[in-house]
Amino acid sequence: MAWLGFLATVGTLILILAITYRPLGDYMAWVYTSGRDWAVERGLYRVIGVDPKRGQSWQAYLRAVLAFSLVGVLVLYLLQRTQQWLPASLGLPPVPEGIAFNTAISFVANTNWQAYSPEATVGYAVQCAGLAVQNFVSAATGIAVAIALVRGFAARRSGTIGNFWVDLIRGTVRILLPISVLGALVLLAGGVIQNLAGFTEVSTLAGATQQLPGGPVASQEAIKLLGTNGGGFFNANSAHPFENPAGWTNLVQILLILLIPFALPRTLGRMVGDRRQGLAILAVMATLALVSVTALTAFELAGNGTGPQLAGGALEGKELRFGIVGSTIFGSASTLTSTGAVNAMHDSFTALGGMMPMLNMMLGEIAPGGVGSGLYGMLIVAIIAVFVAGLLVGRTPEYLGKKIGPREMKLASLYILVMPVLVLVGVSLSFAIPGVRESVVGESIANPGVHGLSEVIYAFASGANNNGSAFAGLTASTPWFTAAIGVAMLLGRFIPIALVLALAGSLAAQDAVPATAGTLQTHRPLFVGLMAGTAVLVTALVFFPILTLGPLAEGLR
Repeated sequence: MAWLGFLATVGTLILILAITYRPLGDYMAWVYTSGRDWAVERGLYRVIGVDPKRGQSWQAYLRAVLAFSLVGVLVLYLLQRTQQWLPASLGLPPVPEGIAFNTAISFVANTNWQAYSPEATVGYAVQCAGLAVQNFVSAATGIAVAIALVRGFAARRSGTIGNFWVDLIRGTVRILLPISVLGALVLLAGGVIQNLAGFTEVSTLAGATQQLPGGPVASQEAIKLLGTNGGGFFNANSAHPFENPAGWTNLVQILLILLIPFALPRTLGRMVGDRRQGLAILAVMATLALVSVTALTAFELAGNGTGPQLAGGALEGKELRFGIVGSTIFGSASTLTSTGAVNAMHDSFTALGGMMPMLNMMLGEIAPGGVGSGLYGMLIVAIIAVFVAGLLVGRTPEYLGKKIGPREMKLASLYILVMPVLVLVGVSLSFAIPGVRESVVGESIANPGVHGLSEVIYAFASGANNNGSAFAGLTASTPWFTAAIGVAMLLGRFIPIALVLALAGSLAAQDAVPATAGTLQTHRPLFVGLMAGTAVLVTALVFFPILTLGPLAEGLR
């Protein structure tokens, strides 16, 4: 029965995503290629002093991304530190410095890692003017960077890759806002709350009193999912009934997570003039996603372990209204993208089941990945795959009409190395520095042994990949973790962006290479398999040793 529910749910998602793939992908291509600006956009350009007709070099584009993000970090930090003076603060004190620093970086970096309980830490002003705003603009920034790379492939001897401010505003106004409004209305109809009620005191059946939080939840819930952000309005995130009341709202939330990432390959195909290339990228994303979600569901339904077998299923940490299948599909969607929202506690998954969300992130979140970041991550994999194929057959590697030379390969290789270095160095330092080790083992890890190591691995994989989910058994509000994961989120977001934009500039400066009989066909099933194999092989070579010390050791003992 459970597998029938799994097939029905996955089949429904595939059907809806297939229906939206073409119109949404074409619409996004039009958004970023249209020569006309809307009135509201022209007003915003005048306010910030931007000429929308002026293109930017990759260096100028990068400076704009970094400057905008830096301002975002400073403003969000300031809002948190002064929230006691802001309206609708609910009487809450200022957020402590370390948590405010970590949270500001987290939301600007599209990670939404939360080392705090939101309903007890931040008021409505910070939620709406700070966190929700960053949910929109950080997502729009990710899409903008992906579009800049696509322009690099499509351009011919150009010194520009677009205008960041135009891409940011168009992505926010034309894509994220309208879909978020529609998504919020659907969630409202499903019972997600939307109010400014503050805390309401109620009497329980046992005669005690309890404070129930309210808030403008539906509006933030929609963009947290659509923008693959993931930060919950409540500490329980999408497991909370005020955020995710029923099985069908759970399906809607999964759909919001996957909607844009799975449509962006169509946008790529339209912009480079070959829709088959978009289908090839989509095929790799879909194949990896289906394998992952099926494996996670199988591990959880098997219920390996004494406790799950005695209970008749691995239901610890899962909501009965979603069940095992609703929890595993949501968890897979959340970690295959950079969303990080959870409707079940991943720390309570079986050992091998808990390994799957880790692997999803360690793949680089490319199946389909976060909004924008998934597409440019997959294009990096494609560049490496075509280079490997060229070495095997002795041909000059080409992709989408551009030569892949030493400069392009260096940038792609550095991109691939950033995340593993951040994860492995972060985990190593957590146990190698004596003072830090005492804090990690004594304060943060609730489950000593191999599971405790898994918790730390998961935390750094989540931060470096800008995911934001966590194994709930780890206390991450200590000075070490707030600082170390904050740095991992910052570097994990902006170093790859810098490398992608440099790659976009290098590609844009090239002329098109005419296809010949020796050109590798990058839209065929052979290349789709090569891309999938490249992604899996790189992950296995880098992370297999540390996984054998954590989830594999726990699951196979």
